[in-house]
Amino acid sequence: MHFALVSNGSLLTLEQPDITVPWWSFTKTVLAAAALSLVRDGLIGLDDVVPEGPFTLRQLLRHEAGLADYGELADYHAAVSRHEASWPAAEMLQRLDAARLRYAPGDGWRYSNVGYLYIARLIERVTGLALEEALTQRVLSPLGLSRVRLATKRGDLDGVKMGAAASYDPGWVYHGLLVGSLADAALCLDRLLGGDLLPQALLREMQTVRTLGGPMAGRPWVAPGYGLGLMQGTVEGGLTLSGHTGAGPGSVVAVYRCVDGGRTASCAVFREGGEEGAVEAQVVRHLMSAALD
Repeated sequence: MHFALVSNGSLLTLEQPDITVPWWSFTKTVLAAAALSLVRDGLIGLDDVVPEGPFTLRQLLRHEAGLADYGELADYHAAVSRHEASWPAAEMLQRLDAARLRYAPGDGWRYSNVGYLYIARLIERVTGLALEEALTQRVLSPLGLSRVRLATKRGDLDGVKMGAAASYDPGWVYHGLLVGSLADAALCLDRLLGGDLLPQALLREMQTVRTLGGPMAGRPWVAPGYGLGLMQGTVEGGLTLSGHTGAGPGSVVAVYRCVDGGRTASCAVFREGGEEGAVEAQVVRHLMSAALD
């Protein structure tokens, strides 16, 4: 297990800092930040209906749009396990019957990677840029991160620690898969939530959550919730964490930040194999240690 810890804005502790790892669904937090930068600049409104609608950007960001997820398809898991090339996005959407909403937008909650595919397309459409360039210009460069990149084909994962999934096609992550170091992941979240990339009003919107119920079996969440590209809630030990967990074939990554009085800490943990709950528990342990120091 590898980790990076940032305390009060400074990189404090690293274990194997130079490894490059898949950020999996922590990519959603970066996508959300880019989308909110468009809101900041008056290019779109949070409650504007998007062309793929009848749902809004806010509903997409918070998984309230009524969309299904391709992770529900048995054929998807079978194809990934056979190391096949990813389907074209149009084929995936057709197989999923993605145009059929599973509930009225705003009336429920259902985690959906398809919603973040639509967000990625929105970012490209509004900026007129390819996704990697848009994320670099709007989020990564302003946060001082120059080594994070978007993996779109198998060769882009050369040198990336992929565990048992060395032949994985990153095209299966339809909203895009960022890869970078754990140090950059922790710094990205810390600078995003603690800096001035987004105005305070939008940071408050980002961290306004839909509560998702009580404790989660096998995971440290006591009161989980989901904001705009952020998993957020109270965990065992009493801290409130904001960030994202991501899992894919062969590995899990979890990146979270906490505020405790005047102290802040952000932690990124990566593990080959294993379960989301075990990796999240390691994040909690490191953040609790930072909060108590």
